[in-house]
Amino acid sequence: MNLDFSSMPQYTQLFINGIIMTIELTLISVAIGAVLGLIVALMKMSSVKVISFIGSAYVEIIRGTPLLVQILIIYNGLPQFGIKFPGFVVGIIALSMNSAGYVAEIIRSGIQAVDPGQMEASRSLGMSHSMAMRYVIIPQAIKNILPALGNEFVVMLKESSIVSVIGFADLTRQAEIVSSVTYRAFEPLIIIAAIYFIMTLVFSRLLSKFERRLRSGDTR
Repeated sequence: MNLDFSSMPQYTQLFINGIIMTIELTLISVAIGAVLGLIVALMKMSSVKVISFIGSAYVEIIRGTPLLVQILIIYNGLPQFGIKFPGFVVGIIALSMNSAGYVAEIIRSGIQAVDPGQMEASRSLGMSHSMAMRYVIIPQAIKNILPALGNEFVVMLKESSIVSVIGFADLTRQAEIVSSVTYRAFEPLIIIAAIYFIMTLVFSRLLSKFERRLRSGDTR
């Protein structure tokens, strides 16, 4: 095997642009996915059967279909109905909707892990169900699920590479561009694999440090 990285440094800016776009896409998607996931989780836990069914159906459909198919439906399917988005928006919509399906289950399990007595105590203090959820249950649930949400961010950071199929200039797409210019397929892929590994490693370490700080705060 003849590896030659001598031409790669001149494309450093392309890789940097790809890193920025990848992180930006991931942060926005996970943030929107967390909000949407909270709504879906509350819908799924609703006592109204129709609302609960819609929430459950959303989770099952999102988790039961490949992310690639979801992206292609939004990018190639919606234009047939006169709805067309640029690649960046398609990436955010698809990743956010996909993330929401998984975050909804994380939040639901976090809410159910809170002691039921907390709800009863809140209601006995005169709070309505929605107030108890907003001020007592959900804050405790979020603290419980922060590690899982962090893992979801790391997973989404890697999964975001799939948006390169629609031409979005993320890190993977930049490697394809470099490969097409240099006619070197392996070297750019090795470089972005190393970059993805470093990014996930750094974020995983930061999450671990944050979790330790949370645990130390609980023991005070």
